[in-house]
Parts: sequence; C-alpha cells; structure tokens
Amino acid sequence: MPGACPWSREELAGPVLEVAPALLGTLVVHGPVVVRLTEVEAYAGSDDPGSHAYRGPTRRTAVMFGPAGHLYCYFSYGMHWAANVVTGTDGTASAVLLRAGEVVAGAGTARERRERGRRTPVPDRDLARGPGNLGRALALGRDQDGLDLCAPAAQVSLHHPDPGHPRGTVRTGPRVGVSGDGGSGDRFPWRFWLDDEPTVSAYRAGSRR
Repeated sequence: MPGACPWSREELAGPVLEVAPALLGTLVVHGPVVVRLTEVEAYAGSDDPGSHAYRGPTRRTAVMFGPAGHLYCYFSYGMHWAANVVTGTDGTASAVLLRAGEVVAGAGTARERRERGRRTPVPDRDLARGPGNLGRALALGRDQDGLDLCAPAAQVSLHHPDPGHPRGTVRTGPRVGVSGDGGSGDRFPWRFWLDDEPTVSAYRAGSRR
C-alpha cells in the first residue's frame, strides 16, 4: 500500500487488549483488494475460555503460540474461513479476529468473490461485513494460514491508516457468537468497533466461533 506505514512485529507483540482496538482503521492488503478494518475481537489463549487456544496448542492452533505478526486462519461452521492476527509474546497464545471492514480498493475483485454462487448482488457495506465475508473478499483461507504479515515482501500485509484521516470513536462490547463463560459481556467485552460505520456486523449471541 504506497505511502502507508506497515505494522511491525514489535507493535503486534503487545498485549492483545491493546493491539485489538489499535488495529481499527488498519488496511489489510492481499493482492488487489484492500480492506479498512472497522471491527475486531480479542482472544487471549489460556486466559480466555472463548479462545481456540484455551486448552493448549493443537495442530490447528499452533501458529497462535508462535511469534506475533502471523496470520491464523480457520474454517468456521463448515462454511467459510476467518482470519486472525497473532499478537503477544512467542509461546503464549493470543490473537485478534478480523470481524469486519470496508473494501477501499479492489471492490470489483471482492464483489466477484463474494457473489460467486449467489443469485443476488451483495450491497457495498456487506462485501467484508462479518469474518467469513471479510475472509472471502480478501481470499484468505487455508493457503494463507501461518503467513508472516511482517515479512519484507509479505503476501498479506497490514498498514497503518493515514494519520490525516481520523478513524472515529472506538466502541467496545461482548464478542459475537461466543457461548459459555467466554460469551460474558461483563468479563469479556472484547469486541471493538468504530462507531457509525455501516460495515460493522450486528451483534448476536450464539455457539462458540
């Protein structure tokens, strides 16, 4: 993304509850498609019953226990791929789920991906609204799992927003679709979003992501 400062590994290695809201407004770049993040969720590994890594490392979650700045992609509900940015220190699992965003470049490509197999057009606001839609718009899936977002020629990269464009007010609340202890809004108000952004997904309670 010309002119946009990339996120460094050191920045992403901070505590997940600090990195998550800071990622709002960030530009996620994969090929011709660029998405500006408007909604994210924090997951804190062994300290978080809503996290995939709560009970320790598995083949699926191994990347979450590695260094910050890598992509953790998982197949959700047998339907779509969701993408997370690994944060924190090497050996402890934490990650930020990329929940929603605004497509700011490559909208034609994103629309083609999102409308494949559909009979009706997708509204602009819904192109990357929700983690599965965001993953599809950016073509993030199995082949991108584990990618280093901070590599010099990263296939997928993160870039700070233009400082001349304020990102807006950050709101926080319960995470979407997380049940049990991890779904408690009082204990885990770990969803962060930009106020008055139409691309932010609707809240719903539900089964574990």
